[in-house]
Amino acid sequence: MTQQKYSNNSSKLLPIIRNSLSDNLGVSPTRKEQVYIDIYKSVSLKDVSYWIEVLFSAGIATVGLVLNSPAVIIGAMLISPLMGSILANGLALAAGDLILAWRALLKLILSCATAILFAFLLVWFLPFKEMTAEILARTRPNILDLVVALFSGAVGSIAICKKPKGVVTSIPGVAIAVALMPPLCVVGYGLGIAAGEDFTNGSQIASGGGLLFLTNLVAITFTAMIVFLALHIDSARVTRDVKQWRQQDEETIWMQDILGGLPASKRMRKIGSLPARFMLIFFTIVAIFIPLNESFSQLKQEVSHKQQENSTKSAVRKIWQENFANLPNGEPRSFISELATRTRNQKLLIQLQVFTSKLYTPEEKSNYVSKLAKRLNKPPELLSLKLIEIPTASNELISSLAEEKKETVESATITIPQLHANFTQEIESAISNLRLPPPAEMVDYEIITTRATPLNVRMIYLSERDINPDAKVMLADEIKTRLEYPSAVVSMKRIPRVMGDISFTRNDSKLTQFDMQRLDNVAKILQRQPNLRLEVTSHKQIDEPEEILRDRSQVITQYLRSRWQIKPERIVPTNGNTSRFNAVLKLKTKSSNKTFTI
Repeated sequence: MTQQKYSNNSSKLLPIIRNSLSDNLGVSPTRKEQVYIDIYKSVSLKDVSYWIEVLFSAGIATVGLVLNSPAVIIGAMLISPLMGSILANGLALAAGDLILAWRALLKLILSCATAILFAFLLVWFLPFKEMTAEILARTRPNILDLVVALFSGAVGSIAICKKPKGVVTSIPGVAIAVALMPPLCVVGYGLGIAAGEDFTNGSQIASGGGLLFLTNLVAITFTAMIVFLALHIDSARVTRDVKQWRQQDEETIWMQDILGGLPASKRMRKIGSLPARFMLIFFTIVAIFIPLNESFSQLKQEVSHKQQENSTKSAVRKIWQENFANLPNGEPRSFISELATRTRNQKLLIQLQVFTSKLYTPEEKSNYVSKLAKRLNKPPELLSLKLIEIPTASNELISSLAEEKKETVESATITIPQLHANFTQEIESAISNLRLPPPAEMVDYEIITTRATPLNVRMIYLSERDINPDAKVMLADEIKTRLEYPSAVVSMKRIPRVMGDISFTRNDSKLTQFDMQRLDNVAKILQRQPNLRLEVTSHKQIDEPEEILRDRSQVITQYLRSRWQIKPERIVPTNGNTSRFNAVLKLKTKSSNKTFTI
């Protein structure tokens, strides 16, 4: 009896709370009916302006992503009309409106397909396809993106329900916050990369963008459902009036006819009970929470690593300033111009570049390492200090430099070959896993040192086209950061993949003088780059014998072997499938191999 009384009180209290919330937000019954009908109208397939906005916003977002322009991407967010269909899904779940649910879902699917296809076509025809920071930022969504979408969906739903006053200014902010269109364009970009150049990389990009869009979609739908339930937008009066309006709406009648013709139409008359609809959206959120949590864990590790690095650099500077920056009389002795730290095999490597009026003794350096180790709670053996001293005094310092150099030469324990080996090992560990933007492939790199340029890094890559200038700048900055050498000079040298073709006459496999010159050029590249190989694709006319393919490949292999000592295993012969007389020459990578030049 008590339980039944409690249930009755709860059932009476809930409508009071919902109506009170609606009154406080200024959402009258008339406004509820208007919002309900407006959302119905927003999922119309006949609205030509809607589809124009979808195409234009997709085009602007795709170009903005490729150009790495946040301003252009924000413009695409503002004109993107996808929010209406997603809010319609939330209202359908809140009101149990099957017709609205199907109309909203159909329009959303068609809109997403249109945007992805348009982005795919744009990327397919673009002459360059570099991985920009804006694209990369939308391939690793995490839990924070889900939280943003939840808040944005709630604000967007409330803003739509209220009368258009000052609150309409929140709609552009919601559009920018959830960013519905750019993730779809990232999906199209990834599919374009997968279809044309790199299937694995393109698939990863597409799946990352798709996960971000799905996160926004589910979160906005969920919070919209909560808001519409809280505002009691599906009251008996509103439901009655909307039902009368639907009887006059052509698209609603069309959708009812389609659903009525399905075998399971009677079962589909209701989406289900409210708890069932809650469970549906809740389990969807749980499903996407798993990959989002993995990305969030990686983000926490990166942030933790950065915080630890900043803490270490702060300790390095503080110990130096407190104990070694001044002379005993208090006058300035040195200051730090550059500082870099790196951890390798649990050992902390510290590089300090200081301007100093007096060189530091080995005892002082050892004392600094001891103090720093104590501050960092590490054994001194796990710290390695590389101190680069730039003198600012004159005669006394020059003489001390000369004396120190003499003593070093007399008591040297490290030979030049050892220094060379250590240097190349440092370079290899810093650049070995560097990835170039597709379709470029790393072939080699050269480290050139001269008096004029102490360190010049030349990256050699294989590609059909040059790397985008902006991408070159980003790569150069990345290389300088890894080498901890800001003044290093970084340059790029491209080797084309396709090296032309060798033309043969009918039923013949002889090389002309022009063909030999072309093979000479290819051979020179193969000799300079040991990790490249040559793919020779031979073709023949239909009326030529099959043996001619083998003969044409053999004559090319024999020429490169006898004249240029190119090993046969570096030449890969294949048979073409077109009716021509030529053999196409194409370079491919096989293994990483570094060179060092002084």
